[in-house]
Amino acid sequence: MAFENAPPFAAPLRFFLTAPLFAVLAGLLIAFEGPDLFASRWMPGALAATHLITVGFMLQVMFGALIQILPVVTGANLKRPLAVARVVHVGLSAGALMLAGGFYFGIPGLLSGAALVLGLTVLIFLAVTVLALSGVPSTSPTIRGLKLALFGLAGVVGLGVLLALALAYSWALPLPALADLHAGWGLGGWAGVLLAAMAYVVVPMFQLTPGYPARPSWWFPVAMLGLLLLWSVAVLADWPWLVRVSQFVAAVAGMAFAGLTLRLQAKRRRARADATYRYWQLGLSASIVALLMLASAALWPSAAEIEGWTLFFGVLLVAGGFLPFIIGMLYKIVPFLAWLHLQTCGKAKVPAPAMNKLLPDIDTRRQMLAYATTLILLLGAVPFAGWLARVAGLAFVLANGWLWWNLISAIRRYRQAEIDITRKLAAKK
Repeated sequence: MAFENAPPFAAPLRFFLTAPLFAVLAGLLIAFEGPDLFASRWMPGALAATHLITVGFMLQVMFGALIQILPVVTGANLKRPLAVARVVHVGLSAGALMLAGGFYFGIPGLLSGAALVLGLTVLIFLAVTVLALSGVPSTSPTIRGLKLALFGLAGVVGLGVLLALALAYSWALPLPALADLHAGWGLGGWAGVLLAAMAYVVVPMFQLTPGYPARPSWWFPVAMLGLLLLWSVAVLADWPWLVRVSQFVAAVAGMAFAGLTLRLQAKRRRARADATYRYWQLGLSASIVALLMLASAALWPSAAEIEGWTLFFGVLLVAGGFLPFIIGMLYKIVPFLAWLHLQTCGKAKVPAPAMNKLLPDIDTRRQMLAYATTLILLLGAVPFAGWLARVAGLAFVLANGWLWWNLISAIRRYRQAEIDITRKLAAKK
């Protein structure tokens, strides 16, 4: 780790503090739409809420994390990281709002505008990160995984732009098959590969587990992207059997990764379970169940025709799997970065406050319980939308608003500690 290469704190922080607000907006939309949103995954409200979460929340945090991690973990220094962060943050936020608005209100101009803004924003991000990584050899599974995740990002955004333009201009394309492929690239090729690459570092470091075994760590990202390429060929060639084979093997690979991580966590040296650990346990468990559903549907396609099957799978994988991983990492990354910058500020003369002083564990535990309850309500809203849809939406607002408040409170304590350290340093002169 080369912490001296870390970018200014403001570069990743703007993404981390904005992301929960998009989740709050998604919750408000769920509460407003109520049962109608759970009628089908193709409902305008469902599409808008899904992209507020995946683009507005997940992509925001992932971009912020990469801006922070690339120079520290891989030695790939971004040129002018603060300027890059400002441009990408504005483009991503505006594009996510336009995309959600385009889906919800059915306005073609908003969809095509979102495709343009998000496409250009991601293109800028890819250009900057690929340029920084171009001279960095793949000496570890994490570095190779990060490079391959960027390939997955290009795939999901390319398909997303194509779908948004197809909807805006009524192009004759196989939209359901392409939408499934778009989700596969997004959750498997981009988020899944990035999560695995990050897990190789953060799980042993923050949870004090043994390291991941070398061979599967090297090959998991390659296998996942290879399967997605195979799935893409199958869609182009209209071979449904190959689509199902690709989905089944990808689901098995994902379950193997989740199972391996659970096994490593069982051997951790830290006896006390904090909120991050609990969030990871929740995410891993939900992901395994969701991937079992995917594998079952690949073997028996009629299963996916069961009412609510696809919605339940989507809620379980995104809200139950990926969001807990991301929230858990936010609860480690934000106080750690704050502590790191305070250490630098103190110049080895004034100690920085401990991380649990910046973000107390009791705050994160309570928020985690609220989120776990919200997940149960969201899953229950799939079969019982009339009773639970609005309650689940409001609970999602509360849980993510609480996350935002916890992060803002940590930053407020960081600012106060920075003032105190500066004052103490001045007194020592």
